[in-house]
Amino acid sequence: MSMNRKDIGKLGEKLAQKFLKKRGYHIYETNFYCQTGEIDIVARRRDYLVFIEVRTKSNLDFGTPEESITANKKKRLISSSLHYINTHHGLPTSWRIDVVAVEIDDKGKTKRIELIENAITL
Repeated sequence: MSMNRKDIGKLGEKLAQKFLKKRGYHIYETNFYCQTGEIDIVARRRDYLVFIEVRTKSNLDFGTPEESITANKKKRLISSSLHYINTHHGLPTSWRIDVVAVEIDDKGKTKRIELIENAITL
């Protein structure tokens, strides 16, 4: 079974959502789009508003999922997070950006899923 990048990404996001819920994250929304980019998952964890970037890979030829986040992508995530905060009310005042790294095999089975809290900072 070979999956294209989009399928791999979608599967990774589903796996990440399940993984986060088990860890006490309350998911507000997924795939939030704005001018500066997209946020895969917007959630709350205790007193934090958490923006989550999900990176999924089915092979590590070009490094791990978390290594694939470019400086430009980090900038866009921060801008998109600030946009979300400025356009939504009643949110926790503390916020952070987490990354969920997902590695799957060629059959779509999870090999590794890892949460990196506060992975991207201002």
